[in-house]
Amino acid sequence: MNDPTQGDESRLYINSLARGLQLLTAFSEDRPSMKLGDLAEAAGMTKSAAQRFAYTLVALGYLHKNETTKVYSLAPRSLDVGLRYLQTSTLVKSANPYVHALNRACKETCIVAELDGCDVVYIARFPTHREMFVNMPIGMRLPVYCTATGRALLSRLPDVTAASLLEACERVPYTSETVTDLGRLNALLVEARERGFAWANGEYYNGDINIAAAILAPNGKPVGAVNVSAPSTRWTLASAMAELGPQVVETARAIGGTNLALR
Repeated sequence: MNDPTQGDESRLYINSLARGLQLLTAFSEDRPSMKLGDLAEAAGMTKSAAQRFAYTLVALGYLHKNETTKVYSLAPRSLDVGLRYLQTSTLVKSANPYVHALNRACKETCIVAELDGCDVVYIARFPTHREMFVNMPIGMRLPVYCTATGRALLSRLPDVTAASLLEACERVPYTSETVTDLGRLNALLVEARERGFAWANGEYYNGDINIAAAILAPNGKPVGAVNVSAPSTRWTLASAMAELGPQVVETARAIGGTNLALR
């Protein structure tokens, strides 16, 4: 995410709005609630600035302040922006029936993701009813380089664009299986383009095999990806590629044929 404290040269840019959003996004799974000083540090601003923004966000209902402990946390209204995105997204609306059908056919967790910078963001999800060892909620962000969804999307971008995104990634080895070498990653993108789908095997979560195919708009632009998460307790990489690969390709093509609006 861009740092709004850095500002923008355009006269149309409202720095105070950007900083207020920065305060909201300072909360995370590791920091669900904070006192003012910690909140200011997490948001990268002075304590006095954080106090003004926090006061306004509390008044608007986006933040909650415990008057006894003086601890701030996100309020339910903070969900509004994300919910409106899901309600108005052409991709979500088009993809949901097809991804639901895929979920029923393969009986594993099926996801739709979009590219956002160096990450993929989950925007639709149909979970398996069988044992599932990782939680992958809507709104979750994962690195583009070590996920099948990311590789599927990158494989459909111009080579220069894909290479630039890979180079911009920090490429952390989350597990012993994480591929971080640029040469190997580029080879995986070539493979994904040839197969029509990408794969990743335990590269972000140990034991999680994922298979994904890009959703293409009528002009060939990748607008999202369909992903199936298959645990290694039920699948091998070979069986997932053989059985799930054609299914995610077919699902992605079906979604792409629904006259998705171009961005």
